[in-house]
Amino acid sequence: MDDNKVQFLPFNALNEFMLNDYRMHVIQVVFNGFDRLPGERRSALNGIVKRYVQVPGFRNSSQAPAGVKARSSVTIFERRPEFVAHVLQGWSELNPDLRQKVYEFLKSREWELLPAEADRTKLPGFLADWPEGQDYDVLGEAFKSMYPDALFEENDLRLMIVWLAGRLPYDMYASDEEEGDEEDEEA
Repeated sequence: MDDNKVQFLPFNALNEFMLNDYRMHVIQVVFNGFDRLPGERRSALNGIVKRYVQVPGFRNSSQAPAGVKARSSVTIFERRPEFVAHVLQGWSELNPDLRQKVYEFLKSREWELLPAEADRTKLPGFLADWPEGQDYDVLGEAFKSMYPDALFEENDLRLMIVWLAGRLPYDMYASDEEEGDEEDEEA
């Protein structure tokens, strides 16, 4: 690849790194906290839901109860990058303490980041490169060391790292697969 080109993965590529029940949890958190989101986020989410989500018994899906709307939105989360972006931005806005701690943590590790409160929905997707030697286990242990009293769910920490960094650990796993292929060829 040319060094002058940057590869972006669409936001919905995140689904390859998420467990199904955690995906559902994140969507539910956003719809349950909908009233606490900024107006532009609510408007964007309502527009996408109204356009793409089908909820039986509702002509306007955005009017459905949060739980029903969340269950009906999973397929859209898997397929529509703009929906993923608005859900994750909303999720980060609903978790300001974790967002700030992860931001400070990543900055202390010299990651290049947009400001914590930046609207990442404007980005074209996730970068496909990940800092070498910075897997989830290493980052999790370092975060615990920096914030020993912080209570967090491991998946929430990982998702916040991905969202704030604007990166998926795609190249880390792709290079692991290439090494495995080379070992297979040698055998």
